[in-house]
Formats: sequence, structure tokens, C-alpha cells
Amino acid sequence: MKKNVLGLFLTAVLTGTAQAETVFVTLEKDNALAVVDPIAGKLIKTVNVGQRPRGIAISSDNKFLYVATSDDNTIRIIDAETLKETGKLPSGEDPETFALNPAGDRLYASNEDDSLVTVIDIAKKKAVKQIKVGVEPEGIATSPDSRWVVSASETTNMVHWIDTKTNAIVDNTLVDPRPRSLGFTADSQQLWVTSEMAGTLMILDVKTKQIIKTVKFEVQGVTADKIQPVGVVIDKDRKRGYVALGPANRVAVINAQTFEVERYLLVGQRVWNLAFSPDQKRLYTTNGTSNDISIIDLDNQKVTKSVGVGTYPWGVAVKP
Repeated sequence: MKKNVLGLFLTAVLTGTAQAETVFVTLEKDNALAVVDPIAGKLIKTVNVGQRPRGIAISSDNKFLYVATSDDNTIRIIDAETLKETGKLPSGEDPETFALNPAGDRLYASNEDDSLVTVIDIAKKKAVKQIKVGVEPEGIATSPDSRWVVSASETTNMVHWIDTKTNAIVDNTLVDPRPRSLGFTADSQQLWVTSEMAGTLMILDVKTKQIIKTVKFEVQGVTADKIQPVGVVIDKDRKRGYVALGPANRVAVINAQTFEVERYLLVGQRVWNLAFSPDQKRLYTTNGTSNDISIIDLDNQKVTKSVGVGTYPWGVAVKP
């Protein structure tokens, strides 16, 4: 019996099933959610979720997905196993992006048309505060230490530092034009901000709220107007960061210590957003106009496969 159990375990490890995970992708133009097995490299199914789904996140216990259906003016709560809707959150008008706090009891949604950030109590399914920010807020992030919510206003060209205890803006930082996405380092010491219009990444020191480094992206054979940085993620060890470059069809790999660009990885067309696998061995990208996701092996820094998912993939979340 022990030999049989050991044999099954070794088979699972060798086939990859011991590290199985599920990738969820919002399909903006299909009004659907794609479910992908990234180990097998195939689409499992798609399910309808509402009108124009974009932002997506998974709860800290991995039991629920939160999906912003922008044209429905709501954030839907979906059971991550059954894929059935279990509730809705009052997100304000036209939610696109949002961020969960580390505790998983608050959600902060960007309301681009109204220049607001809506603070939502998840358990009560109630909006507890609306915070006036700059014009066209989109990118939003919470710090791992729970101290900050930062909102980026695309037209005001600022990031707004919101104190999570008071839900009030306590500082603003002027950044390059059209800041699009935000990501904190795991130690909460840095905030990385992409500028879609300037083609840059800015590294901000959280303590001073000032830019300490600006990285300019240049891809051989790609004109500057095609280099439009959007999604950004940094690994937990602060070894590397990754930036989706939009219609440049590349992901930039950045040394998170020196801030030098190490390489550009060719992915699908109009790469939007990024998510790590739970073990951070892989990176998944949503490629809007090639209608697929790319899977990147981070140990080898290579794109290993693409998986067709449906029309206009936008957001991505991963369940262990």
C-alpha cells in the first residue's frame, strides 16, 4: 500500500498535477470568464459573468473571485470552485480596476468617470466611503503592510496616497503622463508606477513619496509610440519586476535591485495585465488583440506557450 501511495505521488509530481493551479481570465468583449489549466496549457471552459468584465482578483482564502463588470456598475462575487455568482458589491459607476486589502475585508474600486475611489466593506456588501481623487483614476494598489491605498489619476498625472485608517488623501506625487498601473514591493518600501504615454516605469520610495528612478523602455525594431507600459508586478524576493508594454507585444524584465532592463520577452498582441503563479515559477499575461494568454517560465525567462481564451482578454487571477 505504501509503495502504491508513493508511486502515485511521484507520478503526480512528474506530470505536474502536484502543482496544479487554475488561471482565470476576464474576456472584455465576450462578457465572460475563461478558465485555463496552465499546466496542460488548455482552455477548460468559459462562463458568462456580466457586461464588460475587466478587473479581477481572488480572495485571500482562494474561495471567491471578484470581477468588475464595468457596464453593470458592479463587482460580482463568484465562487472559485462552482463559478456560480454568490453576490454583488456596490462599486460605484463603471468599475474597471480595484484592489483588495491584505486582510481581505476591504475592496477599493476606481470610478474613472466620477474621479472617485469607492471603499467597500466586503462582508457587509456596503460602500463605506467615496474618496475624491484626480481626473480619470484607474490604477490602484494596496500596500502589503496595510498602510496605504494608492490611486493613479491618468489625466491629473498623479498618484494619490490614501491613509487606510482615515480613508483620506495625505499626499500626492506628480508622475509621468497617463499613469496606468501600480505595484508595491512585498516589503512595502517601493511603489512601481507605469506611464502609458511616456513609455516609462517610475520607482517611488514609499517613505518619501518621491521618484527615485525612472526607467525608459526602448525595444529594437519597435517605434516609441507602440511602447505603452500598463500592468506591473514584482516578485516577492524583489529580484525582478515585470512590465507589460501594450502594443509593443513585449514584457520587460527589470532587475529590481539595479532597475536595469535585463531583457524583453515577446508575447501576444496588446499585452495588458500580468499575474504570477502561486509559487512564482510562472508568469501569465493577457494579450488583448491576439485573444490569448502567454505563459512565461521564470526560471528560464522564456515564453513557453500561448493559450487561446476568447475575445479581448483583460484581467487575470490565479488559484492554487
